[in-house]
Amino acid sequence: MTDDSSRHERVRHHATPGASNSLAHWTTAKGPLRVAYNYVLVWLARIAPSLRLRRWFLRRLGVTVGPGVSWGLEATPDVFWPELITLEDHAIVGYDATVLCHEFLQDEYRTGEVVVGERAMIGAGAIVLPGVEIGADARVAANSLVTRDVEPGTTVAGVPARPMGGDDASGGVNDGSSE
Repeated sequence: MTDDSSRHERVRHHATPGASNSLAHWTTAKGPLRVAYNYVLVWLARIAPSLRLRRWFLRRLGVTVGPGVSWGLEATPDVFWPELITLEDHAIVGYDATVLCHEFLQDEYRTGEVVVGERAMIGAGAIVLPGVEIGADARVAANSLVTRDVEPGTTVAGVPARPMGGDDASGGVNDGSSE
């Protein structure tokens, strides 16, 4: 993770022709047979009964998967560019989380690598946008929308996700004691 860059600087822009939105041109961005193959593997990775099997499907998609990665049930990797996802050692992606490596817009589409650092955790239902780097030991709260990099050891929450105060051994959770 670099201090001076943001996800927007790491995302590649791809212009699309004509007046239609970029999603209308998806077949020129990625081959339909490859997307169909990816879709089947994504579906299998979402419902496989074991973590080992889920990791195997993710690797077949082209995701870089470190040892000990936990991919939650119903979690969804990018169907168009899964090869742009890196899950470092012992990362956790929670139930129904989504990791996107593309954005289809009106006049262009964008692609960007997503890196989930060692021992980082993404909560249930969270969405990570293209180009985001989540640092080692970082935590993303459930149902958050990650639009920016997450520094190592930081807890973020919300839409858009922002750092939570009090990152310490309690994970920033208020224990009810007064200060």
